[in-house]
Formats: sequence, structure tokens, C-alpha cells
Amino acid sequence: MQSKPPVCAASTPLALPAASNTYDYVQLSDDERACTPLAEEVALAIAYNGLNQAVMLVSPTDLEDFAVGFSVGSGIVEGTSEIYDLKLSGSGSAMYADLEISSRAFWNLKNQRRQLAGTSGCGLCGVEALEQALPELTALPGAPLPPAQWLAGLRERIDAFTPLGQHCGAVHAALFMNAQGELLMGREDIGRHNALDKLIGALLRQGISTEGGLAIVTSRCSLELIQKVLRAGIQTLVSLSAPTGLALQWARKHNLNLIHLPKHSAPRVYSPAAES
Repeated sequence: MQSKPPVCAASTPLALPAASNTYDYVQLSDDERACTPLAEEVALAIAYNGLNQAVMLVSPTDLEDFAVGFSVGSGIVEGTSEIYDLKLSGSGSAMYADLEISSRAFWNLKNQRRQLAGTSGCGLCGVEALEQALPELTALPGAPLPPAQWLAGLRERIDAFTPLGQHCGAVHAALFMNAQGELLMGREDIGRHNALDKLIGALLRQGISTEGGLAIVTSRCSLELIQKVLRAGIQTLVSLSAPTGLALQWARKHNLNLIHLPKHSAPRVYSPAAES
């Protein structure tokens, strides 16, 4: 069977809902009425080859990037070459992303779903689910740590890449810095995982090399974010919030550079581990 060419752009242009709207509120102290912008969210149903997989609450921006990044970051496909088509539809707070993926990826997806469905009455119903949560991932080859000057003033510099956060707050951000220490792009979302998925999707869809670069997340750094970065082949992750212990263990095990950038102190390199 002849393989189809990969599709990295949505085949159906769609006018998305506004990322933020203005809402009234009343001051508790004096009953004065005012208004403020608030971030919006929509429910996005994701289906692969007609099979419903997930419903995610997301910010209604960069949904094509999210659909691609979610597919790769969740291990559903190995890369954009296994995504043949992507269609967005819906309106208001109900959106749909329908992806056509390769037969190999779809078979693996269905097999995973069958394993999970068979665990409900066994008394060890989390076994397969745990295997999905703690998958076997390929270790990275390892890369040098970024120069310290790349991270100098980073918290202030990311403001230019987070317009939604600056406008109304309530969102997380994920950003990419290239091998020259330049901030190239940022993606925002109400969900910290979603923001990283959008960033990964944007990098893949635009064919931007991640070699020598690093990802930056403004949120808490937990295991799921480590797994997404590993699957995307990004070798350095900088978090503005502290990592969890399990995230740290996985970073060291898989040769991922993991750096925490505290608000009032020097960057802390958690992985690779310092030699005693």
C-alpha cells in the first residue's frame, strides 16, 4: 500500500473563538462595578481515523499546533509523517479535531485501548494504565548545558511571547530558544500540558530544528512534561517552577538536561546530576 504524504497543516481553515473576552464584576468592598478580560476555554474532542480518543479543555488558539503536538507528545504517532490529514470543525465552546493517521499508529492506539478496557474487574485494574503512564522511552544522546547568560533575565524576556498572559492571566506558557540563545516562539494555554503540546506541534509543523535548543515552561514541571519533551527529542528543559522528584529521576535516567530557574536565585541544574 502506497503511503500518503504527511499533512502538517489543517485542511479546513476555521475561525476560532476569541482567546479572551471582557466580563463584569463587582468590588466586594464597595459594590463598584467594573470589567476585566478573562481567558476563554473550549472543549476540543480529538478523534483518530474516526475513533474518539480524548476531550481536552484548551484555549482556542493554535489548535492545529495542539492537535499535532498532542499526538506526538502523547506517543500516539512517532512524528508528523504518520499524520495524513487534520480537520478542525465546530463552533462556540464545542470544537472537534479529526486526524487521519497511519495504519501502524492506529493499530497501536486501538491495542492500547483494548488493554485498558480489559482491566475493570481484575483487582489490579491499574496495571495496564500504569504501563501507559510509565512507558519505556528512548534515552536522549545527551547535550551540553546552555550557557548561563542564555537564562539571564529570562523571566522578563518571555513577556513578549505571552500576549494572552499579559492581557488577562490565567494561562501557562511554553517557549523555545534556539541554539544561538534566541527566543523563537511561544505558545499559551489554560493547561500546562496543552501549552507544551502546542509548542511541540508548532516546531514540527514549521520544521524548526530543536538541536542545541531548549524548551521553557512557566508551570510546575511534572513527569508528563518530561515525557513530552523526550518524545519530541528536545534535550534541555528549563522550568520556572520546581520539578517533582519523579520528573527529576526520569530526566536523569533519559539524559535530559533539567534546569529550574527560581525567581530570586541562580539557575539550578538538576540533571545531569553533579558528580561527587
